[in-house]
Amino acid sequence: MVNTACAKGLFRYQAGREVKIPADFAGLVDGLMVRRCLDLIGLARRAGKVVAGFEKVQARLRGRNDNNGHNNNGGDVLLQASDGVGGGRDKIKALAPGIRSVDVFKARELGRAIGRDQAVHVVMAGGKLAESLIREANRLMAFRGPDR
Repeated sequence: MVNTACAKGLFRYQAGREVKIPADFAGLVDGLMVRRCLDLIGLARRAGKVVAGFEKVQARLRGRNDNNGHNNNGGDVLLQASDGVGGGRDKIKALAPGIRSVDVFKARELGRAIGRDQAVHVVMAGGKLAESLIREANRLMAFRGPDR
């Protein structure tokens, strides 16, 4: 829709004057939205609210239920790299059915956010940062549309 609005000159029309729009304006907006999400993940890492790596994530998700079957970490968010191997992603996802998950970032993007080269599996502890991440990731997915 952003590309269509640029092509039709709708930004110029709404501004009431000439507006310079970069050629890849939609890509720029997408990049800024990704950056916003990754910054939230980085903040959570610095606050000690992130675990990463297959084994650590697996242990965290197994520890979600206490001995009475009560879920201790209902606000957690599972982040899995979109370019990760499907089998590993499925194994992790199966450990916590119903957990909120985000899988729109590549392994390099997730890794950069938490200070590594790559990260395929990450869990962010529930709280305000997790809620903000879910909101911003939903905006990103809506912006990208169903085709991406």
